[in-house]
Amino acid sequence: MAKKQRVIHTCTECGYSSPKWLGRCPECGQWGTLQEETPLAAAAASGPRGAQPVTALAPASPARPITAVDAAATDTLSSGIAELDRVLGSGVVPGSVVLLAGEPGVGKSTLLLEVASHWAAHPGRKALYVTAEESAGQVRARAGRTGALKDSLYLAAESNLDVVFGHVEQVAPSLLVVDSVQTMHAPGVEGVAGGVAQSRAVTAALTTLAKTTNLPVFVVGHVTKDGNVAGPRVLEHLVDVVLNFEGDKQSSLRMLRGMKNRFGATDEVGCFEQTADGIREVPDPSGLFLSHRGQTPDGSAVTVAMDGVRPILAEVQALTVDPVNKSPRRVVTGLDANRVPMVLAVLQARCGERTNDKDAYVATVGGVRITETATDLAVALAAWSSLHERPLPTKTVVIGEVGLAGEIRRVPNLARRLQEAARLGFDRAIVPAGETVRAAGIQVHGVSTVAEAISLVGGA
Repeated sequence: MAKKQRVIHTCTECGYSSPKWLGRCPECGQWGTLQEETPLAAAAASGPRGAQPVTALAPASPARPITAVDAAATDTLSSGIAELDRVLGSGVVPGSVVLLAGEPGVGKSTLLLEVASHWAAHPGRKALYVTAEESAGQVRARAGRTGALKDSLYLAAESNLDVVFGHVEQVAPSLLVVDSVQTMHAPGVEGVAGGVAQSRAVTAALTTLAKTTNLPVFVVGHVTKDGNVAGPRVLEHLVDVVLNFEGDKQSSLRMLRGMKNRFGATDEVGCFEQTADGIREVPDPSGLFLSHRGQTPDGSAVTVAMDGVRPILAEVQALTVDPVNKSPRRVVTGLDANRVPMVLAVLQARCGERTNDKDAYVATVGGVRITETATDLAVALAAWSSLHERPLPTKTVVIGEVGLAGEIRRVPNLARRLQEAARLGFDRAIVPAGETVRAAGIQVHGVSTVAEAISLVGGA
């Protein structure tokens, strides 16, 4: 009697495996995500005992001393988009696989279409854009709208991975874009497109193609509602670079962040703007957030936040009004919603400002999101400015973390923050006391407490 083949059930969201089907995944808590699979190990386990020893195979090329390996093989090539090159390290590495993840509608396909167009604009380069989600006509229409039409940019609407490899042989591109990995299908592999087995097989095949032909590959990946890359975590381990393209749908600002990078650091951030003509890079995001500023209004303070290693000047606005209801409201946009009420409480307890009987609305300008504590002092001074209807001194930046005792704590990368402020024309900075950092063209004032900072701006 033939032995029944063993079957496992694998979650399509997190990769959790179970010998029996479950309605809800115990690992990630998702419903209806466990799919039946036949593991490759089951076939080996069903064979006869006492397997033959493994036969050694002659390598195609002998191992070489590491000093004999040509370093030019890892030289980077410019993608034509400086913000993307910044996040990648210094450009596109031949033979690398880059996974671009992001929420639906954030602009992943548009960005990679721009990348393929800029790549094809270089003499002697070809780019192949494979779409499995849209028709060729839809991509052609978007390329015409964004000015991405190039004779060296080839387009194929195909979801069969074997056919995609056939297109690669015919076109012989120097860049391949696949949109997306969850919609591609690998023949001969069980499971539906987007499942664990299919996503893993497609990614592994594309990685093998990139390594054997030295062809750089960009792959679009979907994300779950939690913001993680959809599919098993093995996808992120197979690729060389994982980029996350994020942004608020109500704002035109888009940020490209490196989550994993085998060729560079992951603390660089690229800034883009979504427009009717496509996605354009923003080399100076600080100027974007402050371009509208004229006379400084009350309830406004400028701070310098760090996004990775990139300093960005941002405006923090506060509005304090008499409450509509008995319980005062705290409405926060673009900042830590738990941090702002704490700063307002310190402002009342340590500085004598009546914030508990006011509705407080605190927000950043331009759609920028700031989560670091270095903006605490800017929130405090913006709220003080709104309470007294007195604007802060012009061309002044405020940097510092506020403690519960009202003290101002030091923040990292102060020198780089001050250099960015001086570059944009600010001539005065309020920072934590004890800092010895200076920047050309900017006057630095150190303060120990929030009350001291209020006294400084109130007497200006």
